Amino acid sequence: MNDKERVARHAVSRVKDGMRIGLGTGSTANYFIEALAQRCQQEKLDVVAVASSVVSAIKARQLGLPLMAVEQVTRLDLYIDGADEVAPDLTLLKGRGYDLVREKLLARAAMNFFVLVDDSKLVGHIGERFPVPVEVMPFAWQMVKQSLEDLGATAELRQNAVGDGLAITTYGSLVLDAVFAQEIDSRTLDTHLNAIPGVIEHGIFQNLASAVFIGADDQVVERWSDATE
Repeated sequence: MNDKERVARHAVSRVKDGMRIGLGTGSTANYFIEALAQRCQQEKLDVVAVASSVVSAIKARQLGLPLMAVEQVTRLDLYIDGADEVAPDLTLLKGRGYDLVREKLLARAAMNFFVLVDDSKLVGHIGERFPVPVEVMPFAWQMVKQSLEDLGATAELRQNAVGDGLAITTYGSLVLDAVFAQEIDSRTLDTHLNAIPGVIEHGIFQNLASAVFIGADDQVVERWSDATE
């Protein structure tokens, strides 16, 4: 069992009968979806899942998990997802995929948001290893790019997976990947990005994680936010 699978199984032990559960996207989230389906089958748990992407919806459906649409959701009991970076204060960087809007909606709607990572995702500050993704309205990308450059970033439109065109989000938006030459406090950067016209969403998840479950050296370490400890 690798660290991703171990931390996913640790998280699935928090699931209770009757829960509404948000499903993240990515390799670690896939392990959680598989573990959840297995536990539901073995223990006959009555849960309903809400997917953060088409990919996770297909995975859940294939494994027999009952799904409801995001449009039907007002509150979730639990949201489980991974992250690209985790700062010491549990601020997250997400968005190497293209479903930032859905992911942040589900994270905000959840009573508890558990983040599953291995220790390679721990950083000293947000943006240390990956660009900050900024989802933008297609007609506004150049103005948003200029605003990001005014904040000290180098920003480029994300290319699609095969490199022959631009990456397009689920909602038909473009993504600017912003690299900041100097460290900027994530709270300050979150505020600045929220204030830029034309920005639909961005990859800084501030004050949303209830806990981060970290798989390392065949163990799982829990880090809880001050608000939920």
